[in-house]
Amino acid sequence: MSVEILDGETIRRFVADEAAFGTSIEGRFAGLDTDHDGLLSFEEMENELSSLRVLEVHFGVDNESMRPDELAKLHRGLFARFDRDGDGRVDMEEFREEMREVLLAVAAGLGFLPVQMVVEDGSFLKLAVERETTNQA
Repeated sequence: MSVEILDGETIRRFVADEAAFGTSIEGRFAGLDTDHDGLLSFEEMENELSSLRVLEVHFGVDNESMRPDELAKLHRGLFARFDRDGDGRVDMEEFREEMREVLLAVAAGLGFLPVQMVVEDGSFLKLAVERETTNQA
């Protein structure tokens, strides 16, 4: 983890850069696709969904304070957002489009004023900052 300064425009430029965004999406997808069938099952995405820490980040609720069935329901709901055609699996395009929407929502939330954030190494936000730094050099 590291502390970075970023704003919504940094994220928007990252998403608009098809080469950088596409490469990062493909890498994350490949890392999640443990059976290498080109599709993500709920089981393959479950750890990624847990790492989003939706409750903790957005509602101040620790995941561990929830009953396992409630947490499973939340993760199933998140998975359904990715599984746009409802076939029980997420293909590369579904993953790409949902991640695009998620990142653009984060960008809208940040606005244009720079903020200091703790970001995880390898996260899409960290990749956006690295891309911005590289392009300014």
